[in-house]
Amino acid sequence: MSEGTYAALGYPDFGGMLRIAFDGMPIEVGPMQVEPFTVPHDAREPLQLTCTDGDIRLGLLTDLGHASAHVIRKLSDCHTLVLECNHDEAMLAASSYPPFLKRRVGGAYGHLANSAAAALAQSLLAAGKLRQVMAAHLSEQNNRPELAQQALADALGCMPADIHVADPARGGDWLTA
Repeated sequence: MSEGTYAALGYPDFGGMLRIAFDGMPIEVGPMQVEPFTVPHDAREPLQLTCTDGDIRLGLLTDLGHASAHVIRKLSDCHTLVLECNHDEAMLAASSYPPFLKRRVGGAYGHLANSAAAALAQSLLAAGKLRQVMAAHLSEQNNRPELAQQALADALGCMPADIHVADPARGGDWLTA
């Protein structure tokens, strides 16, 4: 975890197991390399990841308010992307959430709307390597899988069924390159 996340947790004792991660500093995990990168989110030094075996690169992006230039650079060579599609903007606006929470979730340091996720996926597709996307971190109250799938499919020029959706309880289907 990042130093900021560790501090937010109150510096617990992990019995020597803690390893502090930094933006852009790769971590070797067997034959895989994991690279954390910072994202705009309302937490203490949040990090997301890319993972590679040297041939294929996976991007994991599930908590951020907007796709900064830094985020786009870090994901530009990903073949597969697990991408936050947290909310449908109309559903969030009509939800029972109090106004402050709607502003937080929909704000620049909250969570990605389907439309923002779709725009990010489309820009990564234009970079030339993106082959598949899995929608993740969908709000139970403010989104539906078919809305996320349609937004991403429209942006990527594919069928909604081509977009995988992660389930919070069971995860998602196994993706192959």
